[in-house]
Amino acid sequence: MIYEQGNFVDRGQLHLHQHQPDRPPVWPRRDRKGGGVIPKLATLATGALLLFLVVFAALGFGGYLVYNMQMELKDLRKMSRELKQAQELGRAQRQIGFKDETGRNKDDKKKKELERTAAHVIGRIEKSHFPKTLRWDSRISGAFTGGGVAYRVSDGALRVNQSGLYHVYSRVEFIFKHCSPTSSFIHTVFLRSPSGDDSALLEAHRVGFCSQRHERGPPHAWTTDSYLASALNLRQNQSVLVNVSHPEYLSHSSHANFFGLYKI
Repeated sequence: MIYEQGNFVDRGQLHLHQHQPDRPPVWPRRDRKGGGVIPKLATLATGALLLFLVVFAALGFGGYLVYNMQMELKDLRKMSRELKQAQELGRAQRQIGFKDETGRNKDDKKKKELERTAAHVIGRIEKSHFPKTLRWDSRISGAFTGGGVAYRVSDGALRVNQSGLYHVYSRVEFIFKHCSPTSSFIHTVFLRSPSGDDSALLEAHRVGFCSQRHERGPPHAWTTDSYLASALNLRQNQSVLVNVSHPEYLSHSSHANFFGLYKI
């Protein structure tokens, strides 16, 4: 034991303290990259949050565009319906002769065009019965009736409901299967009054139309036609009709036979 400045010190302890070296301080161990587990989790969470925000923003913008397109389409449909209704109303007004507050027709010129008297009918093909007064078709392509003229199915007549000057025309085509120098036909456009009296307006009588070089040979097929037209003064409720002498020889070619008139 050694006494130093009032304190007793054991020799063994003194020797130990004198020869034992000082140890370096121990510091907490850290990640070599300068971060830990918690900072990495925070970075990933922030990135995911930003990604979700971008996705939601894109979805919201897309929904906004779709909504605007739907509203524009709705407006276009509404405008289309209103335009169609206006067109139908205008058409109906023209057809009934709609008048304004002054009592004048708003579209006199178009009304006159709609009321123009005219008709064009196509020959009807007969298979069993062949009437001399020809029947026509007023509904197939190219045929029409309008204004102050009407087609009567019962007798094949075009009846005018307005008096005036008319251009009347008719064409017929024949196919003679056994044509000879004596073959002939008559094509007549005639007028029928309301009382039932008939009178011829136009007439064609043809004979000797077959080829002369076969006049001494056997009969053969031959095609010929006739066209009649003239300006005629017709009165209200009079009817115009067409007669032929050999209706069984009429051509079945489309639009080969036709009949019509129009007001001049």
